[in-house]
Amino acid sequence: MSRLLRSTPLRLALGLVLLFSVVSLLSLATSYVITQRSFEDTIREDLRQDMTGFRAAPSGAALAQLVEAEAAETDPNRLVLSYYAANRQHYGNAFIARDDEGYHIVSLGEDRAGLPGRYLALTARLYGGQLTIARSRAEIDALRGVFLNILALSLLPTVLIAVSGGLYFARRSARQVAVIGDDLDRLTTGTLSARIGDTPGWGEDLAQIARKIDRMARAQEASVETLRQVSSDIAHDLKTPIQRVALHLDDLAERHALDSEAQEKVAEARAELEDIVSVFHALLQIAQVEAGTPRSRFATVDLAQLCRTFHEVFEPSAAENGQSLTLDLPADADTIPVTGDRNLLGQAVANLIENAMRHTPSGTAITLGASNGPHPVLWVADTGPGIPEPERGLVLQRLYRLDRSRGTPGSGLGLSLVEVVASLHEARLELSDKAPGLRVSLRF
Repeated sequence: MSRLLRSTPLRLALGLVLLFSVVSLLSLATSYVITQRSFEDTIREDLRQDMTGFRAAPSGAALAQLVEAEAAETDPNRLVLSYYAANRQHYGNAFIARDDEGYHIVSLGEDRAGLPGRYLALTARLYGGQLTIARSRAEIDALRGVFLNILALSLLPTVLIAVSGGLYFARRSARQVAVIGDDLDRLTTGTLSARIGDTPGWGEDLAQIARKIDRMARAQEASVETLRQVSSDIAHDLKTPIQRVALHLDDLAERHALDSEAQEKVAEARAELEDIVSVFHALLQIAQVEAGTPRSRFATVDLAQLCRTFHEVFEPSAAENGQSLTLDLPADADTIPVTGDRNLLGQAVANLIENAMRHTPSGTAITLGASNGPHPVLWVADTGPGIPEPERGLVLQRLYRLDRSRGTPGSGLGLSLVEVVASLHEARLELSDKAPGLRVSLRF
């Protein structure tokens, strides 16, 4: 629901509803004011005509009789006639009273109750007396209720229909965007065969985006397939020459006629050849992981058991280097399950431990650990020199190495492989300062 409330169709619908509501309110308010003034002008004109008729009376007595005759047939709640003659006699159907709060119209009944409502009045002095004519504003006051009913019967249903339509189109748009999002997720996780396909009933804008995504996916799939084929061809073409070179070096090393310097050069050449094979294998492995191929082998992997296994494997090597490798697992969690490829996760752990052992001095404490929770975390931390913050993003690039590590063995592909393994498992690779040292975490 929160996603729907932030969707563009619903926001557009709410914006249009707000604009329509403001325009409708202004129109109704303007109509109300104009109609009210028109009614008031009509009542005032009626009062002037009434007064003109009474002014035609030839004398005060005739005026008193005329007022009495009219008052007898007139409802004071609609029209009030009040004439105070020169002899202080009152004629009419109500009389005007005044107190501290102002003027009031009082009935002529025994209870002398004030008449409710508001009136528009006109007063004139005729024949030594005072004539007051007042017409009720009930029709004008009723206009407010009429316009409120018009507002309720016209604006509220329109708002409800517009909001409901906005929710409908927002849900429809959200489903279409979800289809596009799912397709992009599959593409980014290596399923390059994912396609949105036909989009009947879609709007032209989203349908055009879907077609372009499918074209991009087809192009990317063809490019990756071509790269995979080229990589396979290169591997096949180089495999035999590299093996031959290795055999030649083995044959040369077995010859006793070689002096010590020649044997040393042969050993160096064999080591360089092994480094070439290692770099080449790492690059091919990264390309395979980026293609998403290993996802078909995903299963439940216990990070706790994985850490125990690699702790046992690397602890002796760390001790030989004068370093310590400790295991840090929560005491209350025997297993820390995640979904993934055990071999690739193991390769990532091995790379992190080897990096920590290779690039830290003797006496460094290395920790391998994992934690459970909504987002399991696997990490390797050390107390070595660490990596400067500006270079933490650079070390994830292929073949990039810190200047100070150029003298140490390695290809600069260890963290690159860890990053693509993390991406394949939809985990976030984090490099943080341990003060001192470095902590590398995979947050699933």
